[in-house]
Parts: sequence; C-alpha cells; structure tokens
Amino acid sequence: MNKRNFWQTRIGFFTLLMLCFWAKYMFASYFNFKLGLSDPYQHFIIWFTPLGSGIILLSIGLYFSKPIISYIAMLVLDILNTILLFANVIYYRQFNDFLTFKTVQNTGKVSQGLGKSTVALLQPSDILLWIDIIVIIILLVIHVIKIDPRKYGLKRPFAVTSFGVFILTLNMMLAETSRPHLLRNTFDRSYVVKYLGIDTYSVYDIAKSAQSNQIKKNANADDINKILAFVRKNYTSPNPKYFGKAKGKNVIVIHLESFQQFLIGLKVNGQEVTPFLNSIYHNKNTISFDNFYHQVGLGRTSDAENMLETGTFGISDGSLFSSLGSENTFQAAPQILRQKGYTSAVFHGNTGTFWNRNEVYKNLGYNYFFDSNYFSQNKEDKIGYGLKDKLLFSQSIKYLEQMQQPFYVKYLTVTNHIPFNMDEQDKDKNFTTTDTPNTTINNYFETAHYLDQSIKEFFDYLKKSGLDKNTMVVIYGDHYGVGSSDSETSALAPVLGIKSSQWNEYDNVQIQKVPFMIHMPGLKGKIDSTYGGEIDVLPTLLHLLGVNTKDYIQFGNDLLSAHRRQVVVFRNGTIVTPDYVIIGNKGIKGTIYDNHNGEKMTTFTDKQRQQIKELANYAKQLLHDSDLLNNRNLLRFYTPNGFIPVDPGQFNYSLNYQKMLQISKELGNKSTSLFSQHKSSTTNLYNTDAVESNRDEIDTVPDNILESKDKESDNSTKVQKEPAN
Repeated sequence: MNKRNFWQTRIGFFTLLMLCFWAKYMFASYFNFKLGLSDPYQHFIIWFTPLGSGIILLSIGLYFSKPIISYIAMLVLDILNTILLFANVIYYRQFNDFLTFKTVQNTGKVSQGLGKSTVALLQPSDILLWIDIIVIIILLVIHVIKIDPRKYGLKRPFAVTSFGVFILTLNMMLAETSRPHLLRNTFDRSYVVKYLGIDTYSVYDIAKSAQSNQIKKNANADDINKILAFVRKNYTSPNPKYFGKAKGKNVIVIHLESFQQFLIGLKVNGQEVTPFLNSIYHNKNTISFDNFYHQVGLGRTSDAENMLETGTFGISDGSLFSSLGSENTFQAAPQILRQKGYTSAVFHGNTGTFWNRNEVYKNLGYNYFFDSNYFSQNKEDKIGYGLKDKLLFSQSIKYLEQMQQPFYVKYLTVTNHIPFNMDEQDKDKNFTTTDTPNTTINNYFETAHYLDQSIKEFFDYLKKSGLDKNTMVVIYGDHYGVGSSDSETSALAPVLGIKSSQWNEYDNVQIQKVPFMIHMPGLKGKIDSTYGGEIDVLPTLLHLLGVNTKDYIQFGNDLLSAHRRQVVVFRNGTIVTPDYVIIGNKGIKGTIYDNHNGEKMTTFTDKQRQQIKELANYAKQLLHDSDLLNNRNLLRFYTPNGFIPVDPGQFNYSLNYQKMLQISKELGNKSTSLFSQHKSSTTNLYNTDAVESNRDEIDTVPDNILESKDKESDNSTKVQKEPAN
C-alpha cells in the first residue's frame, strides 16, 4: 500500500490526527509550560507523554462500524483533547499551574468576570493549537481527505488500543526510573504533567478527587487528634507587650489586589508609585513587616482570604472557597469576634458568586456581604473584576456608617488586577509609568498608583469622621501580580535594579513578598523584619484584640511573639527562613539558596543538613495536616471552649441595608453606629477625585436595594436581628 493510499484509510486518518496532536503538544510543552526539563532523558520521556493516552483516546473512534461515524468520533475526540490542552495553556499563563478537576467542577462559581482576563492571556501563537483541526475539516469538506468506506472489525481497533496501552505503560516505566513514586508522593502537578502528560494527569487528578471525596465521607473525630497535637506543639504564646493592645477597637482589613512588596518605596521616573502607602508603611503608628510572603495556591485571592480568616492553608488542588466552602465547618475571625461583640461585613464590587463568596461568607460568620448589587450599576464605573476602587470606598460609606461598633470589616479591591487596564480618564496625568517592552509591567504601576490614591481618600474620610481614633487598619497584599513569566521578569528586573540575565529562582521567591501593615493610633510603629506569611495573620490580629488562640486550630504563629519560629511555607512546598530558601520542598536534594547573600548552596555541613531535613519534614506535616483538616471537614468534630458554631441560615445578604436600619431602630439611643453618633450621615465627609463619582451615588442606596426594602417593609419583623453577644 503506497503512502498516499495509507492516508486515505481510517488508520491513516487516525495517524494524521495523532501526529498533529503530538506536534502541538510538544509545542505547548516547550513554549508554554515551564516543566524544568533538566537532562536529555527527561526530554526523551516527554516525547512519549502525549502518545499513549492520545492513542487510547482516539482509538475509541475506530470501534464505530459506520465509517462516517468513526471519522466524526475521532475528530470530536481530537477536538476535546485539544480543548483540554488549550485550557491548560491559558490557565498556566495566569496561575503557573495546571487545571484540576475541582477547578473545572467549580468554574461556574468563578467564571463571571473572567472573560477580559482570559482574552488578555491569549497569544498569536495559540492559533497553532487549532490550525491542524481547521485544515483537516476543510480537507474533509472538499474531499481531499476521503472517508474510507470499508468496515472494520474489532481486531484492528483493539490492536491500536493495545498499542496505546503499551506506550502508556512504557511511559510510566520511564517516568518511574527518573522520578520514583511519582504518583504516590505528588506535591507539584507539573511533575506529573512532565512525566506522564496532560491526559494522564487529568485522569489521575479525577481519580484522586474521587478518592478524596470518599475519604471525607469516612472521616471521624479520631482524625483530628494528631492535628491538635501538632498545632499545640507549634503554638506560640502572645507577646504581653501587644496582647489586648487593640481590644474593643474596630478592625478594617484592606485587601490589596495583586500588590507586591517591591512597590513600597519604589520610584519610576523619579516618582513614587505608592506615595500614600509609603507614608503609612513608615508611620509612627504602624507596624510594618518587610519579610512577609503570600502563601496562596490555585485559589489565589480566595486562598489569601481563607488564611486570614481561618488560619488554615488553601487546598492543594483548587480553591477551598469554591470546592469546599459551601459545606465545610469553619472557626473564622468573624464568628470568633462576634462573640466579643463585633459586627462583621465584606465590601466587594464584584458579583457575590465569584469564588463562591456568597455562600462561604455565611459559613465564616459574616453578618453582611455588600457585593456589586449594593453599588453603582453604571457600566463605566466598572473595570475588569468589578467596581473601580475609588468608587468602592466612596460608595461603601452609606453602609459602613450604619454598622454597629465595634466592627470587623474587609475591603476587597479589584482595579489592580491582571490585565491591569485602566480607563484613560482614571489615570493620574502627573504620574508617568515605565516604558518597558512589556505592557503588563507598565500598566501594573499605573493601577497600583490608582489603588494608592483610593486608599488615601478612604483614610482621609476615617480621619474626618473620627473613625481613625478607634480603629485598627490592617493592609496586606494578597498575592503576586507580575513576574510569573520570563517576559515579565526580564522587563521588571531593571526597574528593581537587577540584571535580567542574572534573574534566578531566588529572585522569583523574593518577589513573592507582599506588604503587611497594622496601623492604629497609639501602636508604637516599627519595621519588623521577622519572617512570616499570610497564615500568621489571624493569630497576630486576635492576640492584638485580646483573644487567646491556644484552643483554636490555626497553622500560623503570632508575628509579634518573641518566641515564634521564623519559617514560611509556600503552598507549593517552598520554604523560606532567615537562613535558607529551599525551592519546592525537595530537602537537601533540591535547589537551596543562602538567604543571607542569595548564593546557591552546593555544600552543607552536618548541622545544615539536619536543619534542612527538619524544615522539610515540618513543611510537609504543616501542609498535610491543613489539607487533611479541610478536605475531611474535621472541624465539625471539634469545638474550642467558648466558641459558638456558625448558623449560616440566619444570614440573608440581600437584606443587608434594611437589617442594619432595623437593628439601629431597635437599639435607639444605645446604637453605636457612626450614623447614630453623628446623628446624621457622614457621606458628605467623603471626597474623591474619581471622574465617575457624584454625590448621589455616594449618598443614596441603589434602587434595586430600596426595592428589596419596600418588599420587606410590610413585615419588618422578618428582618432578623443579630444574636445577642
């Protein structure tokens, strides 16, 4: 049979699809994914990775007896496989990781608002992942590729499937020789993809997820005992100097979206990028931390929130909020503080379903959640992931002033989010950003500058209204914004005073630092260089508020404690201490840097080997126990002394405004809201230079919220009052 005739057979068509998929998979592996191919043997293995699973998948189409159905089935399977590859390429560009079953399963909970971000991640080269399918369909339509009319039995399809199984088995054997116990000791999905391919990884991930669900069903109270022992062993007592220093104070947490530590104090073209935050950072009433790292995983912003609210890590294979937040038991800051007399709320200008927040916040114990429904509905007031930051702060005041004090409030900003685009009218004409070859880097400094201005406006209001005198403001960056790709780091490096050619893994770790500041009148300010991360925030804040955390399961330590252990564990296993940066938690066999000079370490003393071994074991245990706690929902079996579990059924976030008014009315002269204290609204004290803003939007509640009020006005007793503290 000649070559031309072969390509006109069903097996020939199968081979054509498989070769095209193999070629574009290789392109994606070498040009889109950072798989760390360090030797020729790993390169040899990766050439096998798409073949075994791909052959098995496409061979399904050969089992259809009707030729036209067989061709269509193979083409559809190839398209589906390409969609999986393409989805991982796009996802990897933003998250430096691969899709998990839980992420895909919960796409509906996070998809709103993702469109613009996804478009920004597209690249011209992406057409190479689709061009083969387009050409093949055209060739089929014009009959250049002809349908083989012969019917096949089961022998040849079975032989092809068997060959695929053989190749897959060979692939797994080769992988095992290079990376023993790959599937048993998985801590990095990129290793599974590197050695086994996207398809096999996806099947493995689905199986792992199913196994996790079964484990959760079989969990019992005995599982929590070891976790309790580990947490109590690593508990750090509060510093007497700071314990209760903020007792009874309001707490306002400002979540700086995608904001990295290097922005603090940075100048471009002789101008400070964030002049106001710089002033707060160095304020005499601010404790600022200059060795503070984000520790988020795939859940990004939601992981940061989870750590700050619960003191536990996000899960390893998705977003805890999206995957488990609707059903898990939490012992979070809003509920802990509620029993100390606090009212709690979140202000966020995006849809409430994003990251499943409208469900999770109820389980965390938040009294109120003001999402996009409570703010301006004008299209020009929004950008990317929701309401512009200046408008979020200014339009929140009419709700904030109605809250009973003391309150625990969180603001989630969104303007400083990839792709870091801004309307021209919102740009500061007096600020000139960088002129690097990378647009994302240039935009990043502009949106960070805008965020800085929005926070200054909010602080001005706090001072005018008098809230600043009785409020502790906590400011933190949730995760990195730029520096995840070679093109970004090469453009960013000179801005930070680093040669692009010298940028290495150590520098990648250093830009994971994010700001963390605690600002309060009477708090003796300083720059604290202790090493810590987001997992340490909750015990730090609770101790400042006079709440002892000894009985709670929290995996961080008070940053102000004099006896704390300075170890930062990233979600991917990387460890940072004052002495070491241990990449990926591979212990002494991994890449290790001296954190004093940034030099790569190649020789170790016996003492250093022992220290690194202990750190690696600690990090593994820390992440393992946190995952075990959350994946099995073990907190349902344990209630700390004095803690009252959350009843999420009592919250109705569609009635926030009317509920606050009802409570204020019932309290009468005992109302502690800012509105009651001033005996009038304080919205007139808020000034913003946002061109979209007007007094009506700052002062008045949107019609859609008032309509809800009207519907309830005939039966105001339905508006449930917060339980007595």
